[in-house]
Amino acid sequence: MGSTVSMADPINNIGQVREEESAKSEEPSLIDWQIIWKPLGAVAGLFLIIFFLPMDSTRFTGAVIESLALAKWYAREHVLLCLVPAFFIAGAISVFVSQAAVMKYLGAGAMKIMSYGVASVSGSILAVCSCTVLPLFAGIWKRGAGLGPAIAFLYSGPAVNVLAIILTARILGPEIGVARAVGAVIFSIVIGLIMHLMFRKEEQKKAQAAIYMPETEVERPLWQNGLYFATMVLILVSATWSDSSNSGFWYAIYAVKWYLCGLFSLVLGGMLVLWMKVKAYKVVIAGTVIIVLALAWPEAPLITFSAGIVALSILLTSTRGEAESWFMATWDFSRQILPLLLAGVLVAGLLLGRPGAEGLIPSEWVARLVGGNSLWANFFASLVGAFMYFATLTEVPILQGLIGAGMGKGPALALLLAGPALSLPNMLVIRNVIGTRKTIVFVSLVVLMSTASGLIFGLLFPS
Repeated sequence: MGSTVSMADPINNIGQVREEESAKSEEPSLIDWQIIWKPLGAVAGLFLIIFFLPMDSTRFTGAVIESLALAKWYAREHVLLCLVPAFFIAGAISVFVSQAAVMKYLGAGAMKIMSYGVASVSGSILAVCSCTVLPLFAGIWKRGAGLGPAIAFLYSGPAVNVLAIILTARILGPEIGVARAVGAVIFSIVIGLIMHLMFRKEEQKKAQAAIYMPETEVERPLWQNGLYFATMVLILVSATWSDSSNSGFWYAIYAVKWYLCGLFSLVLGGMLVLWMKVKAYKVVIAGTVIIVLALAWPEAPLITFSAGIVALSILLTSTRGEAESWFMATWDFSRQILPLLLAGVLVAGLLLGRPGAEGLIPSEWVARLVGGNSLWANFFASLVGAFMYFATLTEVPILQGLIGAGMGKGPALALLLAGPALSLPNMLVIRNVIGTRKTIVFVSLVVLMSTASGLIFGLLFPS
């Protein structure tokens, strides 16, 4: 009977067939291209890069070697002495400093004079570079600091460095040293305020949340936390202390830097026992091992310092409560930040090489493009400085060589204001912390303001 109906009503029969075909076409595909196309594109892109690697080019192979050499130097020198202590400080901030306290002094609703004043001169205390400041920045941002003060701290940390400014004035001239100091402080405040105004809706929400945030109870008084953080900062500063001269007060400190680092570490050990409930015998055993290593290899302080890091990690993980929470917070920062930093260092080394060596971009191109005091020369110096990685104090001898090769004073200042505060690894991590849009705005402000400052300085003090 079904067949009779089909022959008697051909129009309905055709409609039924079309409906069946349409239903079949609407069945879900076995391939979900929305999920597959991104990793597929990444694999295809990586394959094409490897397929067309110019291994016959001496410049390319030299750039690869320079990239790996820079990463090796960074891992051996900078990660151990700078980043790891900074990770521990950032972890301590996230555990021992209440969110309410951070928002009270650095939050969006805090007094602007206090918050920006403290943030803008932080570099005079922390002798850190553009990468070492990142865990500290992430720590205060995670605890609720306002965007403006946090950005001011992020810029000023590596830029307002007393040792770097003194070295700049001594080697490159007092006028450029003063201009760098004044410009760095002004930059941190102005850039922070501009960022606050551009993202004021988000800041208003933060300020509103701070009003209803209850005061958290703390297990120890403020002065104990202050001494605790001061000790860790002194360990960081003494371990990274450097001086290029062979005499004077700064060199005298440099000569005893490891003794000072050991003294501050001893104080930290006492605090772990008194305030963090770490067993005294564990601290004594750890301290004894470290002292033996220091006496056995006095010419290799990195071995002793690395042993101290391992000992601290073991002490914290073997103690329940705040100590264990401190280590887990430290590990969380390390896991998020360190891979991006190392990837950025590899790329920066590939493109620009190490100081005194070349990457894919020839150094004579850079020297030729930053001569004089044109708008382009200042902009190019700011842009290159923003992407290139500078360890603390290394920017001064690099600039000394560039000035000798014909670089103008204006572009030199532009590079000094953009370079120490930014780098490609630094940008990757900042984006991961505050997002792409805010990072683009921050980098653009630094580059544009550095360009303008270099142009004005070059007009006032021509080469």
